Amino acid sequence: MSRRAEVALAALAVAVAALFVATVAAGSVAIPLSQVVAVLAGDAPADPVWSTIVTQVRLPRALTALLAGAALGVGGLQMQTLFRNPLADPFILGVSSGASLGVALVVLVADGAGTTLVGGLGLAASVGVAGAAAVGAGVTTAAVLAVSRRVASPATVLIIGLMAGYVTAAVVSVLVHSGVGGVERVRAYIAWGFGSFASTTWSELTVLVPCVAAGLALAGAMTKQLNALLLGDRYAASMGLRVRGVRVLVICGASLLAGVTTAFCGPVAFVGVAVPHVARAALRTSDHRALVPGCLLAGGAVALAAGLAAEVPGSDATLPLNAVTSLIGAPVVVAVLLRMRRSRQAVVP
Repeated sequence: MSRRAEVALAALAVAVAALFVATVAAGSVAIPLSQVVAVLAGDAPADPVWSTIVTQVRLPRALTALLAGAALGVGGLQMQTLFRNPLADPFILGVSSGASLGVALVVLVADGAGTTLVGGLGLAASVGVAGAAAVGAGVTTAAVLAVSRRVASPATVLIIGLMAGYVTAAVVSVLVHSGVGGVERVRAYIAWGFGSFASTTWSELTVLVPCVAAGLALAGAMTKQLNALLLGDRYAASMGLRVRGVRVLVICGASLLAGVTTAFCGPVAFVGVAVPHVARAALRTSDHRALVPGCLLAGGAVALAAGLAAEVPGSDATLPLNAVTSLIGAPVVVAVLLRMRRSRQAVVP
């Protein structure tokens, strides 16, 4: 790893730490930073209520943002490498659409479960949403994996995944447009679709943390294989790499990261496509031994910053998370397209 990459990773780590503390400190209730640090250190604050706010509301929110950003950043890197497409993201194979369909079926169609979810009865409601999203994402991923074992071209897998996403999104659109379940259920589903880091509890983090850790560990263990895929499938195969097996593992890892994030946070947009480019620009390398930790840190930083902006510190108002992430991610995507255009023009004699 180059000296520049090491310095960039250290800077990203400092940024993540600063944004994490800022996220825990910010909110509608003003708490002095010194008191926030005291709570995080395990000391008793001047006001006991502050301890509850920090530990039960803000700390889970900050951890969720950190985990979701890391998961989507690394998942996006894997998909961009696998398909050699700079605009690919973890949801490109229909994972997000499958999760959305699972939630829509439970919220809009199921009688008892849908009523509970709309009523928001604490842990049962959030677990029901997460479970429905996980099942929907899992079914979509299984279908894409079944196809990927039978075709040799990554482009074909990509197109099939996109088509699966369009089909499931179409079913969701029909359900929402028809108003199945009533206005309140439709509103509940739409609110879930905005995305949020603020609704995760400590109980849910006991599921989110190990799932994200497993996906990140798999990505870290496959850096050599990902580096080989950068040179093309034929070159990777000539090096003794089992390309189809690696493809399945990459899809499984990225789908796990995207699926579990969607289950607990909703379909968070643009983070997965933008973060890998931020990491490449900061590290100036294509080596996945540096890019995987770089995307982990950059994703955490971007998600924390987006979550902080969405909470509108010092105000009771909140913004839709996906609106904030889109404002951050869209300029990155445009910059990538312009850079690709300039690169093509430079090649033409």
